[in-house]
Amino acid sequence: MSRMPRDPQKDRLVNERLISVSYGQIGMIQASAGFFVYFVIMAENGFRPSRLLGLRKHWDDIDNEAVEDSYGQEGSYADRKILEYRCPSAFFDSLVLVPWAAVIIC
Repeated sequence: MSRMPRDPQKDRLVNERLISVSYGQIGMIQASAGFFVYFVIMAENGFRPSRLLGLRKHWDDIDNEAVEDSYGQEGSYADRKILEYRCPSAFFDSLVLVPWAAVIIC
């Protein structure tokens, strides 16, 4: 109670330090977690990151049922699309769960 209240004219609630920490540090951690989850799901389904480069043309071809993963297995177009929809949803889930973990940690 010995501390004086803030001066609303010069002491702001949101300052440069808060913005830099929230968007700079925490935002980068969340983005890294999202990409990590994306690549882990792709790797668990046989597509390692090195295999993903240059794969889009073959991946989106409806008639191509012979897209090989990193283990030499082939999957159908429908299987590829299910995997394609699962990865962004996991990315989004990680963006929601990382702040929860930060609240629990702090």
